[in-house]
Amino acid sequence: MFNDIGALELVTLVVLAVLIFGPDKLPKVIQDASRFIRKIREFSESAKEDIRTELGPEFKDFEFEDLNPKTFVRKQLMDGNDDLGLKEIRESFDLRKEMAEVTDAVHGRESASKDSAGGVSGSAAVTAANGSPGAPDLLKKREQPAKDDHPPFDADAT
Repeated sequence: MFNDIGALELVTLVVLAVLIFGPDKLPKVIQDASRFIRKIREFSESAKEDIRTELGPEFKDFEFEDLNPKTFVRKQLMDGNDDLGLKEIRESFDLRKEMAEVTDAVHGRESASKDSAGGVSGSAAVTAANGSPGAPDLLKKREQPAKDDHPPFDADAT
């Protein structure tokens, strides 16, 4: 609740409390505030227990934190429930792996990764293309087109 209050803010609050309530009334105000907070906590706990008993034994493991949508989604998707293949989906979006493959392709290193069809992945194909005679050389300069040649027009791109 007070995780974002720093030392300077805390000192300021203490000084303001002393100025507003005075040093002789401040201990009583602190006791009253702590008693009030304790009663609110007891009230909320008793309300939670009443709701659990009214719901019955089917909901004995019901947690009120699960009503928070963020917690609910995290619990349903991130736990061991992998009925939908979510683990495979999460692993397929591994950007570090993709970036490593691109880096390997740029630096001309061989990548040991293979795709599901058994073929060479994109970066390994580029690496193999640099050294194989039938593939285009990606480092070779392009030929300059003649002045009369226009670049191909792609009607779908416009």
